[in-house]
Amino acid sequence: MTTATAGERVLVVDDEPDIVALVAYHLAKAGYRVSTASSGTEAIEAVRRERPSLVVLDLMLPGMTGYEVLEQIRANEPTRDVAVLMLTARREEPDRIHGLSLGADDYLTKPFSPQELVLRVGAILRRVGAGGATSGDRLQLGAIEIDLGAHQVKVDGAPIELTPTEFKLLLTLAERRGRVQGRAHLLETVWEAAPDIQTRTVDMHVQRLRAKLGAAGDMIETVRGFGYRLRVPQSRPA
Repeated sequence: MTTATAGERVLVVDDEPDIVALVAYHLAKAGYRVSTASSGTEAIEAVRRERPSLVVLDLMLPGMTGYEVLEQIRANEPTRDVAVLMLTARREEPDRIHGLSLGADDYLTKPFSPQELVLRVGAILRRVGAGGATSGDRLQLGAIEIDLGAHQVKVDGAPIELTPTEFKLLLTLAERRGRVQGRAHLLETVWEAAPDIQTRTVDMHVQRLRAKLGAAGDMIETVRGFGYRLRVPQSRPA
């Protein structure tokens, strides 16, 4: 059973009181400190004020959509690393892809199981706080430097801003460099999700990761029909 770490704060954002009450009850029961908001404007203010570890964010909100809230969270320096779990009543793939492309860490479609939501929240927060590495633990892969202790990535010495999920994805590929990682396997490892969840989630995060890494993103190869592999150049000047 998933146990909340030190009462981490979760912000639940939805304009349907019944859903807010249901989600808040189950999260509080699991040990999280829960706050709520019923609009996009309230959500932005709460994120800036409370700095939650994670936001459960409905996409259909009055006045400001969940997409717009997500964009503001990711664009603001103090909040860009806050994890986001999307809730959506839309089952169409383009809606989910759009949220993932904006930097959401995961998504759930309505109706959903409250127990699954709690498990997803726990999985995301474990990714955020994963490690236990010391500040001296680093991986140097071509132009890419991964500092495991600081959860920081640099390309040619320049820091790159990654979400917790993007960091875990890159680290997983880096630790298994040269070997093909299937999409289903990445879902289980990075997202701690059952392999029957849409593998498009992996594709969108790889696409965002490549874009952020710039030219170094070419090191992440697509192996058609299988998944992805991180290829490290054979030689690079010290």
